[in-house]
Amino acid sequence: MVIAIAIATFVSTLLGGLFALKLKDKLHLVLGFSAGAVVAVAFFDLLPESVNLGSKFYSANTMLAVAAVGFMAYLILDRVIFLHAHAHSGHEGHECDHDTESAETKKMHRGVLGAGSLCLHSFLDGVAIGLAFQVSAAVGAIVAIAVLTHDFSDGINTVGIVLRHGNRGEHKTVMRWLFADALSPVLGAGSTLFFTVPERGLSIILALFAGFFLYIGASDLIPESHHAHPKLMTTMMTLLGAGILYAAITIAG
Repeated sequence: MVIAIAIATFVSTLLGGLFALKLKDKLHLVLGFSAGAVVAVAFFDLLPESVNLGSKFYSANTMLAVAAVGFMAYLILDRVIFLHAHAHSGHEGHECDHDTESAETKKMHRGVLGAGSLCLHSFLDGVAIGLAFQVSAAVGAIVAIAVLTHDFSDGINTVGIVLRHGNRGEHKTVMRWLFADALSPVLGAGSTLFFTVPERGLSIILALFAGFFLYIGASDLIPESHHAHPKLMTTMMTLLGAGILYAAITIAG
């Protein structure tokens, strides 16, 4: 039962990513939707779940502080990547082609960081499904519905982030990351056959990922979706992404 539901999440994520690829010529709209969806997942799914799971062990203020640590940690990782790329370009003198190559490398590194975070989040989704079924079939079903409701958006978000960071013409690269994200919940669910995660630890992980996603949405996807594009349409897509995820999470929860 657990693996069957995990396979359903694979299909849902894959369909979301293929949908985003179909609309890659309207990338700013996809990015706008992804921005709203990523921020909504952080505010309406990850943070509340982390507070609920950790309520036996930590205060709500502590969980929010952990989310802030996640935000700052992602900020540091992002800036370190930027500084590394800048330093690399300095070794090559003032040649424009090397600077351009370094900038592209920096963008791809950021894409890997963002897409990798989404894949790890999807892996934890699978872990959550598996652990919930260890509690009871009823709890497992509720968690599975919640995961399935936003996996379609996960596929859109993964493709949006990879396309955002300089891989628009590399279909194979986008598909590799989409496949990795779709496969992650299957692996996560399967892994729970061999181990368990205490609620105390899982609540911390969820809070950290809330911080990660807030950074990705607020400092990367939202600014890029608005850059040199009609702000009204991209803003509407951001609100739509947040609204759809809020409705899905509310109905499932």
